[in-house]
Amino acid sequence: MLFTTEANQIVYREGGRTLAFIHWTTLNAHTITADHTFVDESLRGQGVGKKLLDALAAHAAAQGWKIRAVCPFVQTWFARSGEYDGVKA
Repeated sequence: MLFTTEANQIVYREGGRTLAFIHWTTLNAHTITADHTFVDESLRGQGVGKKLLDALAAHAAAQGWKIRAVCPFVQTWFARSGEYDGVKA
């Protein structure tokens, strides 16, 4: 599964259709807000949302950003796992 990083989102497309994405808004030079995650019904239950969050966490770390979770999906993972502590705002 290949994700594309675009302006303020990481996207998965197949056959020209957007099937999954995680979107963020820039708060300041050091902090972004993860505000929406979408996974098409055809991909749900396959860990795609988690893979998107992992990609966002890696991207944020590379940019020196911290992530503030507004999206309920991201909030759940931030609360559930310590693996994102390095990028949590």
